[in-house]
Amino acid sequence: MILDSLLFFSGASGNTDTPTTGTQTATNILDLGVTSGVPTSANGGGARDIGIGGDNTLELLVQVTTAFLSGTSLQAQMAGAPDSGAGVPGSYTTMWTGPAVLLTNLTAGAYLANVDVPRVIPGQVLPRFLRLQYISVGTFTAGAVEAGIVLDQFLQPEGTGGALSGYPAGVTVSN
Repeated sequence: MILDSLLFFSGASGNTDTPTTGTQTATNILDLGVTSGVPTSANGGGARDIGIGGDNTLELLVQVTTAFLSGTSLQAQMAGAPDSGAGVPGSYTTMWTGPAVLLTNLTAGAYLANVDVPRVIPGQVLPRFLRLQYISVGTFTAGAVEAGIVLDQFLQPEGTGGALSGYPAGVTVSN
């Protein structure tokens, strides 16, 4: 997996967000504007398009790093906004909302999001800014997530015994 600290919603790689109650915005809002080149990103133009591409699409990854306690459920939501004309986000448009993950499944390693970066929805201006929000039902007393846009995740399935590809431990596959 390729990580870029400029594409982390929860701080630089290794930092986390700790949602507790209600709707909370992740630590970082990503600015996709071109700040030192042509074209300018003022007034909503010039933003990098990081949406759906070829075989190497960028992915939104939100993963639990510390198990959650108390609370009921948690979900992630990504939204994009154009430049307001003053170098700050304009009105956000929700581009993707993940499923509500119940407390019993909010264990270390669980995913809140493991999807391709959402496309710009019909009628939406190409966003310069992306934000991630956590929607909590109930109040969490512990728990943390790491969130960012990544490339080339390791998506090999793991079996119940922890072996990759679903093979039980001890199975040898001859070539």
